[in-house]
Amino acid sequence: MKRVLFVVALCVAASTSFAQKKAVSEAQSIAKGSSANYDEARELIKGALDNDETKSDAKTWYVAGFIEDQQFSAERMKQVLGQQPNDPVMYGALIKILPYFEKAYDLDQLPDAKGKVKPKYTKDIKGILSANHVYYINGGAYYFDERDYQSAYNFFEQYLAISDLPMFKGEPVAARDSNFMMVQFYAAVAATQLNNSDLAIKALERAKDTDYRGNEVYQYLAYEYEQLKDSVKLEQVLIEGLQKFPDEKYYLLSLINNYIYSNRNEEAIQYLNTAIANESGNAQLYDVLGRVYESGLKDFEKAEQSFAKALEVDPNYTDALSNLGRVYYNQGVNKLGEANMISDAKLYQEESGKAKELFRKAMPYFQKVREVNTEDRDAMVALRSIYYNLNMNAEFDAIEAEMNK
Repeated sequence: MKRVLFVVALCVAASTSFAQKKAVSEAQSIAKGSSANYDEARELIKGALDNDETKSDAKTWYVAGFIEDQQFSAERMKQVLGQQPNDPVMYGALIKILPYFEKAYDLDQLPDAKGKVKPKYTKDIKGILSANHVYYINGGAYYFDERDYQSAYNFFEQYLAISDLPMFKGEPVAARDSNFMMVQFYAAVAATQLNNSDLAIKALERAKDTDYRGNEVYQYLAYEYEQLKDSVKLEQVLIEGLQKFPDEKYYLLSLINNYIYSNRNEEAIQYLNTAIANESGNAQLYDVLGRVYESGLKDFEKAEQSFAKALEVDPNYTDALSNLGRVYYNQGVNKLGEANMISDAKLYQEESGKAKELFRKAMPYFQKVREVNTEDRDAMVALRSIYYNLNMNAEFDAIEAEMNK
């Protein structure tokens, strides 16, 4: 009884395997020609991909990829004939081909029962992937324009993966040409839109070693490290970028900001002086230098000199006007605070007089700011305090009324 059951079980297994092999051939046949039914072909091949016997057969995986290629080719032919293809269908088929063909290729390289390797599908696989290679760029571009950046990234990555396949070593498909570099760039750009910094950084690090739009790649990379608050990597990228693209202001200014925010004021000043040497007519650089001296090093004399230099370059530069006015104003406030602690009347008058003199020095800068921008609230607040401390009652009443409108 047990023997009969065992034989029956073997027969059932053999029957199932035979049916699946037959389904593979039928699926391939159904996917061909003008009356092809791709959905039916896919349904047939699905069982063979899961069957223990047929899933180890290179033909099964080859036919699965063949079905997708047939639908892709049918839609692409519409383009050739000047018709409008169904883009999602066309590219939806294209993106499925490679995984099937990679599996089929690996199985096709295995030795047969006699220990010999006799590939049956490798030539066709290489031919199809070679012919379709450039269309992965088109697919990536299509989804990029649709702002489906995940799909765009997937297409660009498959283009690069095909170039890296061992079967194409030494062949034109594997060339690191302008297309390859362009795809690396756009794969990285697409990755930056996926809210996955690790993925974006990996793609950008790969792309930065090519000659294609490297300046943009470095700036994207700096942004990603900035978002991760990885100041070490950010600094490395900015320094590399500055060395590779010395005419690009972004790297130098970003390095300066990085040093300022991390309280590395001496290094910030060093790079600022380098920037000023290259661009002495840039008022902003002098203004930033002044702020480092003022806020970072508390060297108010050098801060004043830097702000004054900025105003020599651009007399209407409101940031420098406000900053120089603030230096004098804050010194006046501090001096007045010191004076208020003095009980001796004569000494108090002397010290409070010094405070008023500092307020007088600050006043024209804030007034000039208001000439350039009448709505500058900070300048109005400073002037109100200055008018009050200098007993300029009419001016105080006027600005107080304006602020309370």
